[in-house]
Amino acid sequence: MTPAEMLPAWAALLVALLVLIGAGLALTGAIGTLKLETFFERIHAPTLGTSWGTGAIVLASILCFSVLGSRLAVHEILIGIFITVTTPVTLMLLARAVLYRERTEGREGMPPRSIVFRRSDVLPAEKTKPEGT
Repeated sequence: MTPAEMLPAWAALLVALLVLIGAGLALTGAIGTLKLETFFERIHAPTLGTSWGTGAIVLASILCFSVLGSRLAVHEILIGIFITVTTPVTLMLLARAVLYRERTEGREGMPPRSIVFRRSDVLPAEKTKPEGT
């Protein structure tokens, strides 16, 4: 008997639905990467596939192997956690590198550099308060 024959129909349907949702979200992210014009617009599209898409596929895997193994299979959660943690960090580093390059090349429309505030600039009211109050 093959594993597909051992999987109940309700579980197979739910697993197939979750995989289709995950694949659809990954496809949406890929299409967004192709269709959006600037790098800063395109950088957000793949996160759809790597966050919600990965979540749906990980849920499908957990459901499938939990039903087949007659025990809760949660080791797939580590994959989801790893992807969820690394994707934003990678995209942030890419965005900062491109922003730095665009600023050094003098491109128009780039946001200004961060302003570093001194404590007296941020909280001027504290300087006027008498001590001990």
